[in-house]
Amino acid sequence: MGAVPAGEPAAGGLGQALRALAATLHEAFRVRGALLRVELGEEIERRKRTLIMAALAFASLHTAFLLLNALVVVAFWDTHRLGALGTLAGLDLACGIAFLARLRAAAAASPAPFAASFAELERDFAPLHTPP
Repeated sequence: MGAVPAGEPAAGGLGQALRALAATLHEAFRVRGALLRVELGEEIERRKRTLIMAALAFASLHTAFLLLNALVVVAFWDTHRLGALGTLAGLDLACGIAFLARLRAAAAASPAPFAASFAELERDFAPLHTPP
């Protein structure tokens, strides 16, 4: 009498399977949420450091360029002041363009935010997208 006839579900089979599925999904989302929180914290810290370093670099370079320009213009004040100003303006413009190009390259090379979390979620849901 203890055997379940073929074709009939075992008692509590569907409910138990749904509870197991819910528990599995809950655990997957809990783990992925923890990973997302860690990545979010790391991304915020990386952005803060980048912003602070960029601001300090900008302030230092700006001051140095101003002082260097003033020094060169004062040195050539009596003879070629307009030539000195034009040359320094062109040089500063070229440096600014070069720095912007490096900044764009660094931004393009940085990893995508939350890449590990999205990859894990994609692996979690991949079996749901495959046909039976």
